[in-house]
Amino acid sequence: MKKSNQHKKIVSFGEVLMRLSPAENRKLPQASSMDFYFGGTEMNVAASLSYFGEKTQQVTNVSNDLVGDAAITAMRKFGIDVSAVNKVDYPLGLYFLEVGSGMRASKIAYNRLHGSFANITPDSVNWDNILDDAGLLHWTGISPAISEGAYKTLKIGLEKARAKGLTITADPAYRSNLWKYGKDGFEVLKELVNLSTIFIGGVNEINEILKTDFDFSKDGFIEASKALIKECPSIEKVFDKVRTGVSASWQKVYGRAWIGDEYIETKELEITDVIDRIGTGDAYAAGLIYGLIHFEDQQALNFANAACALKHTILGDANLVSPEEVLEVIDGSTGGRIKR
Repeated sequence: MKKSNQHKKIVSFGEVLMRLSPAENRKLPQASSMDFYFGGTEMNVAASLSYFGEKTQQVTNVSNDLVGDAAITAMRKFGIDVSAVNKVDYPLGLYFLEVGSGMRASKIAYNRLHGSFANITPDSVNWDNILDDAGLLHWTGISPAISEGAYKTLKIGLEKARAKGLTITADPAYRSNLWKYGKDGFEVLKELVNLSTIFIGGVNEINEILKTDFDFSKDGFIEASKALIKECPSIEKVFDKVRTGVSASWQKVYGRAWIGDEYIETKELEITDVIDRIGTGDAYAAGLIYGLIHFEDQQALNFANAACALKHTILGDANLVSPEEVLEVIDGSTGGRIKR
């Protein structure tokens, strides 16, 4: 993170979705009602950063109806600037979640490919105005997969952000079921990563983008990171989250990173009673962004991993914890003792 970009606005670009889920770990055939939340990968990052005290702005489309209004209200409640949110005559994207437990995995079904965000266009986003007082732009590989309009809009934003010297964080998650409009997803992601400065991903993502076969060991991660930086020289640092799933209710996470010429990692944190897996990767990304603004690399990685672990205990898409709560976990306070 460039020092001059500290405390400036953080911009996120991506779809806002409504999540529908039966309560109490029910499967859909058992349910007669469902809880709903508003989220989406990039919005979850913005919401978490807002709770950390950062100024955030979401660039997106929502539906021009009461559902879109409710989505905007939710973003406002999180503290996200919604002045770059457009209302259009297409429905808001949805996804349905059956929350797993123990050996039963969670299941998700999406309804998003013809929604409001899929119909975003470059001429609907004033990037020059949005990025004028920004220090960082965050994107994920989900957004350019939704539609060609989303891809073109994001690419323009990244090019303008690069020209302005912003930090650009890339979480290039590949979702094969989303790339339906004729583009090669891996080629697009490599192109967009080449416009970014911080890579949030691991060996799997690097192998997909570079068409390599590095293994998941420490040495494999280091060599994969070196290869990525060679192919995409704008990338300065690579940050990875490593997960071990004992069951749907019991997870372990640790972070590792290659910061140009040095490997660092965190302690592993164990979550034995998972409340909600959704948004944990987004919590990691938000924790990392906050950490890079305020700390050195090792503490930034520690902060990202602890934020990710805490999100497993929060219901809903967003990680509603404070920096103080994250720092307490880093310092070893994991017993859950009541604070009075």
